[in-house]
Amino acid sequence: MEVRDAIYSRRSVRAYSDQPVDRATVEALLKAATQAPSSMNEQPWAFVIVQDPRQLTLWSERIKGYVLQRLQPDSPLTKYRDMLASPDYHVFHRAGTLIIICARPGAHNGEEDCSLAAQNLMLAAHAMGLGTCPIGFARPWLNRAKSKRELAIPATYKMVFPVIVGYPKGETAAVARKEPEVLLWR
Repeated sequence: MEVRDAIYSRRSVRAYSDQPVDRATVEALLKAATQAPSSMNEQPWAFVIVQDPRQLTLWSERIKGYVLQRLQPDSPLTKYRDMLASPDYHVFHRAGTLIIICARPGAHNGEEDCSLAAQNLMLAAHAMGLGTCPIGFARPWLNRAKSKRELAIPATYKMVFPVIVGYPKGETAAVARKEPEVLLWR
């Protein structure tokens, strides 16, 4: 797959088959992620991989409760209140794999670098016939000290980019994109 084709055809997939993503495939995705550029070549990323469906379902329920409990009336997330309250909604869309890209402490631009690694991972997954979807709802809950302790993640690491990976069930339609907003072009 050409890079440009991958960029224009990748979608955030929210429906997955039961087919598991094997270890070799996950490792290939991690290697693709680590090819991303990083500030001062720090390569500040570390990875957490969760493939236990019971764990993902438990976390989904905890994350939904956490987000709903803290939802402010003026938050842009308010429009998702009913979805998050639904017992049928699964934060991880029942994907079989969650990869969390974490930033090591003290990195110059760790969060940005981890986001670049995530883009590489998602494009590589797409080229391999896999679907991905960033899971922003999970980030605040994952960054709690209690959550990090439960995962045995050092408290000083920041959970930057949770992304699910799996084999898509059906097609995901394209979403219209806005034209680039150019603030200055001299």
